[in-house]
Amino acid sequence: MDETQKDIGPTRRAVLEGGAATTLLLIAGLPVGRAAATGAAVAAPPATPTPTLPVLLNINSNNIAVELDPRTTLLDTLRNHLVLTGSKKGCDHGQCGACTVLVNGRRINACLTLAAMHEGDEITTIEGLAGEDELHPMQAAFIEHDGFQCGYCTPGQICSAVGMLREVREGWPSHASADVAAAPTNLTEAEIRERMSGNICRCAAYPNIVAAIRDAAERS
Repeated sequence: MDETQKDIGPTRRAVLEGGAATTLLLIAGLPVGRAAATGAAVAAPPATPTPTLPVLLNINSNNIAVELDPRTTLLDTLRNHLVLTGSKKGCDHGQCGACTVLVNGRRINACLTLAAMHEGDEITTIEGLAGEDELHPMQAAFIEHDGFQCGYCTPGQICSAVGMLREVREGWPSHASADVAAAPTNLTEAEIRERMSGNICRCAAYPNIVAAIRDAAERS
């Protein structure tokens, strides 16, 4: 290497390393000049503890007290804090229906609501549908008609179907209803498919799911 090459100045690598070090010092709030002069180490700021909130939930007819981060969803509370893992986490965006539970008899996506919002509500998960000695009629119908393959979506499908049949009995119309003023609605295959469209089965067991719901509806 000749003398002209030696005096060419700082290399690209040196510039990048120096810039990264300066950025780190600025983020940490430490004056660059003083830190360089004293050789002080950059310490991470102390972690702030996350505040928690005592929440009393009525789940499957049992009152359960739990201490939660106020931002905890109902789904994460069920699965991670109460070990009620029947409700599944699929998309975590309210689009697949795998996390469906019943709140005061209405079906909801547990991933889209905060647990702290449901003090005083009656929450029913797939674990709470069956009686002590027998399955819920919808559970029995899904087994009889093979309304599942991998089974991941099944808890949400069943809870959604139970809530859906209540909506039908109360006269709720759907986009498939021929007469929106009719009560109760004639539960055709088109009605079932429309009303259950928020619950996705990636195994495509839809014909058997529809058959199971129709069977359970006729028995109820």
